[in-house]
Amino acid sequence: MSAKDVTIGIDIGTTAVKAVAADENGRVVARTRIPHRLNVPAPDRFEHDADEAWRHGPLSALAALGCPDARAAAVTAMVPSLTAVDCDGRPVAPGLLYGDVRGRGTAGADTKFLSGDAVEFLRWTAAEYPEAGGYWPATALANYALAGEAMIDNATASTTFPLFDGSDWSATACARCGVTPDRLPRVQLSGAAAGQLHGTETLLAAGSVDAVCEQMVSGADQDGDVLVLCGTTLIVWVTIANYREVPGLWTLPHTAAGKFQIGGPSNAGGLLLGWVNSLVRETVSSADPRDVPVWSPYLRGERVPLHDPDRRGVLDGLNLTHDAAAVRRAAVEASGFVVRQLIEMSGASASRIVATGGGTRVTPWMHAIADATGLPVAVSAIPEGAALGAAFLGRVAAGLESSTADAARWASTERVIDPDPAWATPMQDRYARFLELAR
Repeated sequence: MSAKDVTIGIDIGTTAVKAVAADENGRVVARTRIPHRLNVPAPDRFEHDADEAWRHGPLSALAALGCPDARAAAVTAMVPSLTAVDCDGRPVAPGLLYGDVRGRGTAGADTKFLSGDAVEFLRWTAAEYPEAGGYWPATALANYALAGEAMIDNATASTTFPLFDGSDWSATACARCGVTPDRLPRVQLSGAAAGQLHGTETLLAAGSVDAVCEQMVSGADQDGDVLVLCGTTLIVWVTIANYREVPGLWTLPHTAAGKFQIGGPSNAGGLLLGWVNSLVRETVSSADPRDVPVWSPYLRGERVPLHDPDRRGVLDGLNLTHDAAAVRRAAVEASGFVVRQLIEMSGASASRIVATGGGTRVTPWMHAIADATGLPVAVSAIPEGAALGAAFLGRVAAGLESSTADAARWASTERVIDPDPAWATPMQDRYARFLELAR
């Protein structure tokens, strides 16, 4: 295999930058993870040090991979995000992240997919930093650091509607936020060649939204497949054949032609589990399937399906016989209950879970999802799914692939976890209590 056959994907996540170099068959030949801080200065604020996470993180990840002759590279990231930069492309503001109160309009929470967070981020940032040279999402800052191109892909741009109208930045919408379109990044089609990494012959490709990149290489393309992205955010997408709407859920086109996905993001993911683990010591003891408390897991509100940013967490039914193992099990069960709730709300006939993301390394989490849903969990062999999908977009930009639809051939399963019958009956009762607490 020639080094020229390798492409790189860089994923700016909530707690780390993950990067992989992959060959033509999707085999990861190099990988790295560069942690960064997640700042929560108040319960309703959620931000990065943009210079650390969005600029230094991707640069460090690229260097750590050690693939200077890679054919192409692409960056993906969570949405929405925004910072202000100076005339040299250096951040001068915090990196605002999804769910931050500064993305909330005066009308409060919105149940729509394009809920206007990006608009409010821009309005707040422009008011606080009116002299900034530009206002850039995470991918634009990373692309500028890597290749001198303040560029984002059209999928990321589309999540900022109405700022981006599908073809260009809207001068009218930007003016309402106090900025002009020239202070926003250039927009390129996902998979298009957009530049060249500094000091190399490696193409810079336009990436996509992290969840889209992850889905491309997940293999969750058949009706009834349920893609569960186990990251800091828990994201659940049920694959369906025909478009339909369900109150509280989002319905979007699938990356597979002619399919749709229904579900959405929840805060009952790695952020919850990491917080619980930081408070409760690890133990070698095991929880009793018949005696586990119930978490209402909304430490920073909930997105889909409740759309309630002010909701807070509850640990219900805790008693003196419960130990650390019971509390930890309750946390992973709560995440599994959210998966089950979204599947049931979708009305789809689910056949299996396809689990991706860094959380797939947490075996108790995978078992809890299987036990909560009663479905087998196919665990992806590549936890860095978003980075892998971005690497495939690099192949498209380099002319090595003709269609993103072919990315499904990179899907691979490490193991399948089946539900444990010993947990089925007691978890039914706890799921009923979970739904009561969620009302």
